[in-house]
Amino acid sequence: MFNWISQTIAITALNLRTIPQRLGSSGVAIIGIAGVVVVFVSVLSIAAGFSAAMEGAGSESRALVMRTGADSEMTSGFGGNSVTIIKEAPGLRREGQTALASAELFVIIDLPKISTGTPANVPLRGVEPTAFQVRGDVKIVEGRQFTFGTNEVIVGRGARGQFAGLTVGNTVQSGKATWQVVGVFSAGGGAAETEIWVDSRVLQGIYNRGNSYQTVLAQLDSSASFDTFRDWLTTNPQLNVQVRRETEYYAAQSRALSALIRGVGFGIAALMGLGAIFGAVLTMYTAVSTRSREIATLRALGFNSTSVVVSVLAESMALGMIGGTIGGLSAYFAFNGYQTSTMNFQTFSQVAFAFLVTPELLMTGLFYALIIGLVGGLLPAIRAARLPIPSALREL
Repeated sequence: MFNWISQTIAITALNLRTIPQRLGSSGVAIIGIAGVVVVFVSVLSIAAGFSAAMEGAGSESRALVMRTGADSEMTSGFGGNSVTIIKEAPGLRREGQTALASAELFVIIDLPKISTGTPANVPLRGVEPTAFQVRGDVKIVEGRQFTFGTNEVIVGRGARGQFAGLTVGNTVQSGKATWQVVGVFSAGGGAAETEIWVDSRVLQGIYNRGNSYQTVLAQLDSSASFDTFRDWLTTNPQLNVQVRRETEYYAAQSRALSALIRGVGFGIAALMGLGAIFGAVLTMYTAVSTRSREIATLRALGFNSTSVVVSVLAESMALGMIGGTIGGLSAYFAFNGYQTSTMNFQTFSQVAFAFLVTPELLMTGLFYALIIGLVGGLLPAIRAARLPIPSALREL
């Protein structure tokens, strides 16, 4: 056993030391694998960034109240009387006599994207004054807060970076309404940064919504108060509502698109991986062919065939590791933090987010590169082990 291990280490070390001498053929495999990893990691970073933006918008201690059966804010709705009852629920945090809950409207307006000029669906959210107490992570980073009762708006910094006309001092035209941009806000990198905020009462009047809302966002006494709050509302015969934790709602919102992006990413990586495997196979076949006399000599000196197989596989996986590392680092420096926006198919509105190349994605890309190297080196390794010693020794 010890003899086999020492033989394997010796041949493997020899193979790895001679990689620079075959840099031309080895480079083909390395570049191919690196290309696969770049595409694989960059595509999956879209899903990771979108999920982070959506899930980062939620808090365990906040609850979202919608009409029963609604799967998004767009399909929800109830009257002002229901809002009054909702604000009486136990488990809801209060400051003095003020319930920390914001009854809100959610509509879509068309604005051109800065990058392409094409129109995009941008969410316009009507909020109550308590919205800024409920969402403690919302901060004004430029300009000022809008004045309630006016057509002033504030915009998320993600929206400002993606859509035209949303800088402080500009006006936004939507239908017959004109909105004055007076401030920019941040929201911890969450989906709210893609939105435009305005007084809900003003929005009701412009869109002829009467005294109606679509959701109520509530700040709970604590995360543990959720069950008390939910049960009181869902068993109240005066209401027809469902209650979800804000984190659960946004996680569900991101699930469909993230799954689609991941499916596309794995599909593209599988197709490109086949090409990279062929490149690795050809590279390792070339390495075996050029070193056939060397391998035969080692076999004649008593080195066993299993050690030869392991050494060739180790070389192939080393090429995979080099390619995977180059590809992962390239994806990180090229795409991590890149700002873009995409459609949230649940609300048919845009969500601004940043590509997110996580350590987990880099490790997944590296693992995939090692698999390509392993598969690509398997057949050449078997061929090396089966080389007839006499005929290989006669090769020039």
